[in-house]
Amino acid sequence: MQEYAPSRYKILEKVGEGVHGSVFKAIDLKRNRFVAIKKVVLKNKFGNISLNTVREIKILQLVNCEYVVNILEVFPDLIGLAMVLEYMPDTLYGRLKNDSNPLSRQQVRKYTQMMLMGIEYLHLKEIMHRDIKPANLLINGNDILKIADFGLARLYFPEANNRLYSPQVSTRWYRAPEILWGCQKYGPPVDIWAAGCVIAEMLRGVPLFAGTTDIEQLALVIRTLGTPRLNEWPELTSLPDYNKIRFPNATGIQWDKLFPSCTYGIEIDLVANLVVYNPRNRLTASEVGF
Repeated sequence: MQEYAPSRYKILEKVGEGVHGSVFKAIDLKRNRFVAIKKVVLKNKFGNISLNTVREIKILQLVNCEYVVNILEVFPDLIGLAMVLEYMPDTLYGRLKNDSNPLSRQQVRKYTQMMLMGIEYLHLKEIMHRDIKPANLLINGNDILKIADFGLARLYFPEANNRLYSPQVSTRWYRAPEILWGCQKYGPPVDIWAAGCVIAEMLRGVPLFAGTTDIEQLALVIRTLGTPRLNEWPELTSLPDYNKIRFPNATGIQWDKLFPSCTYGIEIDLVANLVVYNPRNRLTASEVGF
């Protein structure tokens, strides 16, 4: 890749690879600092311009928030484009997997605040991230958490009530129930559900819902939250996949039984107000009140 990068960047090593591209650690020789270079394809398998790539670049160029990763430059590459991003050496996923150095209570609260402030900024800009999860929450050397990977992000237009979005988004463990039931008319609350799942995972040390299939994922949600009540979520019966499978009635599990005994009630209440069946009843990031 080195021969396609501007001479100011020296590629050091490959640090990651995902659905939307490969990421390399590099040094910016002009400013003497580390950067991340993400290579993304410009054309999809059908030979058409990849809209995901274009959207990710345009959204990153649009935002300016201390809790969203910064894009520094874009340059052409052999297979498409390369984005130069600020270098973030760690991820929340990596921190959660580090059993020898578990997150402190202070870190959990700090990361929760940074994530929700980043989501609040995006939603005020009418941007849905649609893939909030620990692997997409990066942490820099100053312990600042930033939202990254906007390959699935979309602009959301509140006035366009009939606009359809793909239900094939979000990583399964963090996928909102309306999407699991095939909803295509959803909005920013899908990010709020995912954020609630991330906060619960930080507090518990393990994912809240870890299904291996979409059906198992939905079954875990129902077993934990109880069978959704139609008087609390009347739109449920109109979701595309609602009648495709029936689940046994469940009363649910009390929230405080899902967390370690040392967890504070205010922390459990926050999760309980984000991980809610009806999207309309989930707190917004602004309403959390940091």
